[in-house]
Amino acid sequence: MTSAPHPSVSPRTESALRDAMERLFAGRPTRTDGKLTKNNLWREAGVSRATMNRATNVLADWDHHIGHSPARLQDRKQAEAITALRQQLRESRKHRDRLQDQVDAAATVIAALYAENAALREQIVNQSATVVPLTPRR
Repeated sequence: MTSAPHPSVSPRTESALRDAMERLFAGRPTRTDGKLTKNNLWREAGVSRATMNRATNVLADWDHHIGHSPARLQDRKQAEAITALRQQLRESRKHRDRLQDQVDAAATVIAALYAENAALREQIVNQSATVVPLTPRR
């Protein structure tokens, strides 16, 4: 059993896709925001997504170019930076939580000492002010 050949696109469609690809890579889009996405490729070319998906040669060139483009390298660097910043944020949150635990513990101790101090002050006030003379020893 032989498999059917891969569907392809007309030369006109392939040309439209390649022209759109060149405009996107050059930063001169006419129909999209210029982001290097396949959604923008088919929109920029004025074809359907299904038509673009049948243009396997164009898509292979697109993937190759995207994988080696300066924009892709910049995207990778940004993704790595974002990953590092997210890790730093997680660590900062853990550190903040540890510090908050210490503050909470200190507040508990301070409250206990304050209550004890208040009780001792009240005890002093409630003691009689009578002076008891000490008799000398003989």
